[in-house]
Amino acid sequence: MKIAVVVSLLLATTVSGFAPTSKLGGSQATTQLAMEKSPALPFLAMPENTKGYVGSVGFDPFRFSDFVPMDFLAEAEIKHGRICMMAWLGFVAVDSGLRVYPLPEAYEGLTAVTAHDALVQSGAMSQMLLWFSVLEVFDTIAVIQMLEGSGRKPGYFGFDPLNFMKGKSDAQKAEMELKEITNGRLAMLAFSGVVTQAVLTGGSFPYLP
Repeated sequence: MKIAVVVSLLLATTVSGFAPTSKLGGSQATTQLAMEKSPALPFLAMPENTKGYVGSVGFDPFRFSDFVPMDFLAEAEIKHGRICMMAWLGFVAVDSGLRVYPLPEAYEGLTAVTAHDALVQSGAMSQMLLWFSVLEVFDTIAVIQMLEGSGRKPGYFGFDPLNFMKGKSDAQKAEMELKEITNGRLAMLAFSGVVTQAVLTGGSFPYLP
C-alpha cells in the first residue's frame, strides 16, 4: 500500500512538470519570442539605440549604447576606422619599399616595426603627437557641439576635396557612407593583424613565415 502511494506521488510530480504553464508564464515566453533580435548576434536582443545609424547591425554585446550617447560612439567608430585605413596603407607601403626622398640617413634600413623607436629617438614622433593633438582639439569641439544639438552628423567635417559626394542623390550618399564605415571596420581588424604578423615574422609584406 505504501509503495502504491509513493508511486502515485512520483507520477503526479512528473506529470505536473509537463503541464501547461500559467497565463503569466505564457505571456513572458511570448514576449521573449517576439523580442527583436540583433542581426549580428541573433542570440541577443537588438540594442534599440543603435537603430537608424549607418552600418548598424545591432552589434553591441556590452550594451555601451545604453549609457553612452550613440552620436559619440558613431563618431569614435568612424574616426578609428579612418585612422586604421590610412595606418594599414602606410604600414604596408613602408614594408613594400616606398620611401619619401630625400630620406634622412638615420631612417635607412628601417621597417614599419623598427621605425617607431627610431622616430621616437629622433623627435619625429613628438612632432606628430603635437600636430595630432591640435587636430584632436578641433575634433573635440565638433563632438561637444554635436552632442549639444548642432545637427552635425557623426564623422562629418565637409571634407570632400575630390567631390565624391557632389551631385549624388541621398541614396547614393548613404551607400558611400556605408562603404566607408564597412571598410573602416575591416581596416581596424586588418591593422591589428598586419602589425601582429609583421612582428611575428620579422619580414616584409606580405609577412609570410
